[in-house]
Amino acid sequence: MLQGKKIILAVSGSIAAYKSATLVRLLVKAGAEVKVIMTGAAAQFITPLTMATLSKQEVGLNISENNSWSNHVMLGRWADVMLVAPASANTLAKMAQGICDNLLLAVYLSATCPVMFAPAMDEDMWHHPATAANVEKLRGYGNIQLPVAKGELASGLIGEGRMAEPEEIFQYLINFFIAANARNGALAGKKVLVTAGPTMEPLDPVRFISNHSSGKMGIAIAEALAMQGAQVQLVLGPTKLSTQMPGIEVIPVQTAAQMYDACMAGFNEVNIAVLAAAVADYRPATVAENKIKKTAAVDGLQLEMEKTQDILKTLGGMKKAGQILIGFSLETNNEKEFALKKLKDKNLDLIVLNSLRDEGAGFNHDTNKVTIIRKDGREIDLPLQSKQAVAQEIVSTIIDEQHVA
Repeated sequence: MLQGKKIILAVSGSIAAYKSATLVRLLVKAGAEVKVIMTGAAAQFITPLTMATLSKQEVGLNISENNSWSNHVMLGRWADVMLVAPASANTLAKMAQGICDNLLLAVYLSATCPVMFAPAMDEDMWHHPATAANVEKLRGYGNIQLPVAKGELASGLIGEGRMAEPEEIFQYLINFFIAANARNGALAGKKVLVTAGPTMEPLDPVRFISNHSSGKMGIAIAEALAMQGAQVQLVLGPTKLSTQMPGIEVIPVQTAAQMYDACMAGFNEVNIAVLAAAVADYRPATVAENKIKKTAAVDGLQLEMEKTQDILKTLGGMKKAGQILIGFSLETNNEKEFALKKLKDKNLDLIVLNSLRDEGAGFNHDTNKVTIIRKDGREIDLPLQSKQAVAQEIVSTIIDEQHVA
């Protein structure tokens, strides 16, 4: 999401300046082009050489140096976003009042891009009415304030005023660009239901029946849909994975029955449904109240199983004109035959077929190899690639299908 983004990182004088080095490293690793500007006070906390080495760009320090002029006007127009981190009380005050006595402030006053600031100061400074007024004024100018953290401060006190951690700022930037892209996305205004992960069917209070699904594929699809502007309800089975991406509401469930109820509650309101979860086909007919004990008198254990509700078939029967329903078919044999039958029997618009016989595909892998089959019989064979790349291809096909529906 940050690949090719142009970011100005403006560092003011604060002990938190050491965190800016980690932030530059994260941004550059994500593919962003980062230009660092620093105040003289900031250079006393962390060297310009460090920042130049990490950013792979010359660091801006002064408006003029050695009879040359730093073109702050063009720098302010170059960036997709300007981030002041750390933003000291002194720099915030100058920004609010329009004072221009260093390169950072000159670039700020020239910036035509969105400006974010991450405050960093002691708690009493942060809560002072003058600082609060300056922050309010900056917000009124349209600048974006990043939340301050609470914890140990340079003074030794514990309280508010810490600059947010680099990883939090990095994620905030990702979310900012996702939201900006989503506003103009092909699915802006659409509501989408996605299921992901396994289900767990209890035998007793201790044991359960489940499968190897990690939820990676379904989560990747939910994120790809959100990046196109969709408002996504992600019904997520029991997994260690989740998502913090804007535009996604996570609805955690455990059993097939709970997933069924969540889908029934939301389906009538959505334009698109993508059922990528690995839902149990059967569950124990009865659940023991206490742990089932192994006894010497009994050599084996017989379980009576009953069918779970068929979520995909039920939704296919409920589907209204204009709604798009996508299912998944994970097979071990006769793959295409079973996928085509599922596509027809469950009234789907698309089905995504993948085989456990393909190396690197299926459960718990970071990659997948699939075939997308349309209702009219057209097929799209995708090579082995990351699940994120597969998700993008699936969403592109959904966007095409949306124009047909």
